[in-house]
Amino acid sequence: MLIRVFGWSFAVTAAALIGALALGGTGALALVAILCVLEISLSFDNAVVNATVLKRMNAYWQRLFLTVGIIIAVFGMRLVFPLLLVAVTAQIGPAEVVRLALAGGTVDEPGTYAAHLHEAHPSIAAFGGMFLLMLFLNFVFEDRAVTWLGWLERPLARIGRLDQVSVVTALIILVVTAETLADEPATVLLAGVLGVTTYVLVNGLGEMFETDGSDDGDHAAGIHGDALAVEQSLKTAGPAQAGSVAGKAAFSLFLYLEVLDASFSFDGVIGAFAITQDIFIIATGLGVGAMYIRSITIYLVRKGSLDEYAYLEHGAHWAIGALAAILLISIRHEVPEIVTGLVGVTFIAAAMVSSIVRNRRGGLAASAEDRRNNLIDA
Repeated sequence: MLIRVFGWSFAVTAAALIGALALGGTGALALVAILCVLEISLSFDNAVVNATVLKRMNAYWQRLFLTVGIIIAVFGMRLVFPLLLVAVTAQIGPAEVVRLALAGGTVDEPGTYAAHLHEAHPSIAAFGGMFLLMLFLNFVFEDRAVTWLGWLERPLARIGRLDQVSVVTALIILVVTAETLADEPATVLLAGVLGVTTYVLVNGLGEMFETDGSDDGDHAAGIHGDALAVEQSLKTAGPAQAGSVAGKAAFSLFLYLEVLDASFSFDGVIGAFAITQDIFIIATGLGVGAMYIRSITIYLVRKGSLDEYAYLEHGAHWAIGALAAILLISIRHEVPEIVTGLVGVTFIAAAMVSSIVRNRRGGLAASAEDRRNNLIDA
């Protein structure tokens, strides 16, 4: 399975490293390798969350995500999107942006591509941070059959019974962040509201399309699809229906995955300029990393790791919550990429260890205990 799933990633890695060595020598080779590791470490939790969504899509849409989706991820989000951001925020033409990007420069040199992208960071961080925060809040405010940090997740689930509590919480955090951390609060507020709006829109489309395509609209749960009702309905319906989402509902999930990938790529793209200012090396290194994220995603789906390790999804969402906080903090204070990567890896590793302990104690007994706890709290 490893060769089948990671084959393309291995091939692209070899081609990228050989090309970097041939065109730029050992220096370019080392930079591409470092950026690839950076992207994987920053986005492993992205792969876990991707897998929770991808496993609900049928085979056609899974292949589309791994083909068309990777083109969007590599060329769209890692190369074209930063160019568009600089063009919009700096109010300069596309041709001038490309010229600046090819000319190089650092964040400390006024007027360079890296400097313009650095100046746009507060808006980027506000948009991506609020989108990821909404994803995290909607997860922890959801009632679910299995809890990881039960002492915290169960009270949060009770709070989540309030209508739109995640939106209200996110907007309060956004206002506090803009007023305390931003030099230009209005800019951060606008970008943050757009991040919240994007999440609500994509999630709403998912709910609408799933309701339209379902015999029982009560079980539609938007892009998460992992609310307690959905979990119970999938157990009743059997595994054959677990990956049957298609049509408009699958398109909304595909759209969500691409926006999510964009939110995760922001910190990687910005952080890459601390390593090199060559946009082609950045796009190559981060693009290869994005290939591995896609491969890890499909490996988790086909291996059934999310079912085998019950807390893995929880750990990924807590890592996303931490990343959202780091993005918002970075509006004023620089946060080293190694900190961002280690936080995500720590949550994932802790969730994995907890899942293994749970399995050794007996998954069925643990599930029964989780359900009893949920009934008592209700």
